[in-house]
Amino acid sequence: MKPLIQLIASATASIAFATSVIAAPAPAANEAPDVLIKRISADVIDAVKADKDIQAGNRSKIMDLVNVKILPYVDSEKMTAQAAGRFWRQATPEQQKRLSEEFRTLLVYTYAGALSQIKNETVEFKPMRSDPADTEVEVRSQVNVTRGEPITLNYRLSKTPQSWKIYDVNVLGAWLVETYKSTFTSEINKNGIDGLIKRLADRNQQLAAKPLKAPK
Repeated sequence: MKPLIQLIASATASIAFATSVIAAPAPAANEAPDVLIKRISADVIDAVKADKDIQAGNRSKIMDLVNVKILPYVDSEKMTAQAAGRFWRQATPEQQKRLSEEFRTLLVYTYAGALSQIKNETVEFKPMRSDPADTEVEVRSQVNVTRGEPITLNYRLSKTPQSWKIYDVNVLGAWLVETYKSTFTSEINKNGIDGLIKRLADRNQQLAAKPLKAPK
């Protein structure tokens, strides 16, 4: 189950790099961060379990679900900038735009593959440790699977004028931004920012040609 939860976490934390293709309700400005995460988790899991087409890998329905249930609640600019690290400031506006688009697309495909595998997982949340004045918080949870030990899944959120937004996720002790930062840094050092953009674009083309299949 570890790869599955990593895929879900990756997407949940990082796929909001473009405007939703379907109109989604605006998040409530006064909604507490733990309440927000609980709602997103429940909405996504319930939607998948209720739709056999999604479980079978229906790409269109999965993309619709991603756009409606996930995209409005992620801080796209913060995630992109942190993953790129110091190279983000060196990139031109056009490079930043293209990098964000390709990274978003990669994670959408990743999430699409993970969604069709959700079966009987449940999410259990830990008590919040925060102050009302905090502008950054961590919401802690664990994913309970049918077989094996529960899997740690924690979220970092920051407060924006509109609502709380996810900007990082921790799976089994590893923060997602740091994982991507290492990958991005390695590729940029070899081939520059344009090289990273091309690598992501090539991977997206491969994934676009590959049908989604639910596990047997």
